[in-house]
Amino acid sequence: METGIMNETLREPGLWALLREDVNCVFARDPAARTRFEVLTTYPGVHAVMLHRFSHALWRRGWRYPARFLAALTRFFTHIDIHPGAVIGRRLFIDHGAGVVIGETAVLGDDVTLYHGVTLGGTSWRKGRRHPTLGNGVLVGAGAKVLGPITLGERVRVGANSVVVKDVPADRTVIGIPGRIVRTERESLSPDGINLDHHLIPDPVGKALACLLDRVRVLETRLKQAGLEPGEPACGVCDGAHGCEADLPREDASHHRVKGA
Repeated sequence: METGIMNETLREPGLWALLREDVNCVFARDPAARTRFEVLTTYPGVHAVMLHRFSHALWRRGWRYPARFLAALTRFFTHIDIHPGAVIGRRLFIDHGAGVVIGETAVLGDDVTLYHGVTLGGTSWRKGRRHPTLGNGVLVGAGAKVLGPITLGERVRVGANSVVVKDVPADRTVIGIPGRIVRTERESLSPDGINLDHHLIPDPVGKALACLLDRVRVLETRLKQAGLEPGEPACGVCDGAHGCEADLPREDASHHRVKGA
């Protein structure tokens, strides 16, 4: 994955063509954008990406201090911290931008979208690859953290405030802390093929609670069939206010179970 993305990046068009794409992609992913002049003068995400193109060019030519100094100035004015060593593909869009951090060995494919507060960080102090690789079309929601030398496949969506620490295959949605993979049934793509419906994510906790409620209804039905009303004490040991099995030793809890429950 990483080699493929880097090879594609090395075959990228010229710098000015990249900058034009960085501006034009905003209109496909932000309905608030109106004119190119507005985007060029008021979008910190665009400023950060454009300046990173210059600092990364300096970094690749071995001019490390000028590259770091330009990156520091970019962070001061945009509140977006992109290490000049990070490899960024075409049409990266950073929406709002405040608090975004992209580490030195991070690799981003084409058409990646990051929202504010995203961190592509490392989990080790050792040199070498220690930051994530994001495939083409990846979307990372606000406040999410993607940590370590892991790989997110193409078109992966990371829910807001999730923490991802393991590889994720292509076409998956990741939510939670730590991030876990969930499947989405609905596919909604923007005209350029990027899935922006990152708010339409499954709720596994809600699903589990619904299953528990269904089970409670089944148990109450069985209680009625056994001649007991739900909530009526099954014996003199418990008061019926709560599950007595939780309060009794295992050997004492079985004496009042209703048959078939």
